[in-house]
Amino acid sequence: MILSKYPRVVQNEIFNHLNYSDLFLLSFVSTNMKKLIKSSQMKRFKAIGSIEYGTYFTEQTGVYILGKSFGKLMRFREKDAGYYDFQLNVFGKMIDFRFRGYYDGSERGYYSIFVVYYPKSERQCVFESIHNYLHDFFGDSIDYVWKTDDRGSEYYIPFIPQLKNISLCITLRLDDDFADMKNLETFLSSSPIMRSIQMTAKSTAEPFNPESKLYQAQSIEIFQSDHTFPAFLSHFQGKQAFIGCLKCDVLDLIAFVKKWKSGETFRALEYLKIGVYEEHISQNEVLQEIGAKAIDAAKQPPTHTLPKIYDWEDLGPKTDPIISHTYVVRESDNRVASVLIEEDRLSFGVWDKTEEEFLRLMN
Repeated sequence: MILSKYPRVVQNEIFNHLNYSDLFLLSFVSTNMKKLIKSSQMKRFKAIGSIEYGTYFTEQTGVYILGKSFGKLMRFREKDAGYYDFQLNVFGKMIDFRFRGYYDGSERGYYSIFVVYYPKSERQCVFESIHNYLHDFFGDSIDYVWKTDDRGSEYYIPFIPQLKNISLCITLRLDDDFADMKNLETFLSSSPIMRSIQMTAKSTAEPFNPESKLYQAQSIEIFQSDHTFPAFLSHFQGKQAFIGCLKCDVLDLIAFVKKWKSGETFRALEYLKIGVYEEHISQNEVLQEIGAKAIDAAKQPPTHTLPKIYDWEDLGPKTDPIISHTYVVRESDNRVASVLIEEDRLSFGVWDKTEEEFLRLMN
């Protein structure tokens, strides 16, 4: 079938019924074909939520289309040179491809996807060429994410290629026998600031450096045995923190809020939620010590919620709502944060409003 012989409306209808991996492969036919696909599928491409490179449990990487429709674009496998069905010129780099069949566990059964094969020595340039092509083909309005997920596996430092216009989201599992702090800190310091880090951390003898890039991640989601390792309540510089711990000294919670109120730290913080699983948080003690203010009990307080920087568990695109009659005010700029304490949880939501503007929300 020669597509160029058909009217534009027919071409568009054909493209609309092709999946993303087929469109991607078809784009290599010619420069004109690539331009035709891009122009006809512009609206469809803009509806893509993100393109995600996912490395799960091993260093074998898959590329996924996320959004209203989910699609598996390709997979990467490290193999010796010469292991391929065909080659394509991808941004000036000849790259090996094969078609592979996989079982997806559904009624559909098996599906085909093409796999990129590369020798380890060419890993960086292969990922770079593929990423540059994807970015050119799908456009720069899409969120590109490199995600590593080693939950259930032993700690390891993942490979992260140097790619332009991409966000990094990694998981880290630090058990009691963790003893590789030097290499982990080197890895973090040599990487761009992370968009999100998901961690499990047990007690260890060696703490993170207070200036560690770990604390600079935009978002952190962590379960830790002790809230002092890592010490996010003291050193976090990002925007959103979701913390679960077994025990937490109430004095550290009080100190955290007081530091925020003073304006000396946590300047970028938007949202913090901490759950303490083996203790209750003394509501009266905390609210009294932090100098919390109260909204008239007869009024309905405003609801604080924000888009999540990254949703690890697909629990929803927004943070849990905070509806509280208590709040604190930052001294340096009069900004307000809602404070909600519920038995074993403290939620802290910062408003982009002065106290006067905040109180007007209830009028």
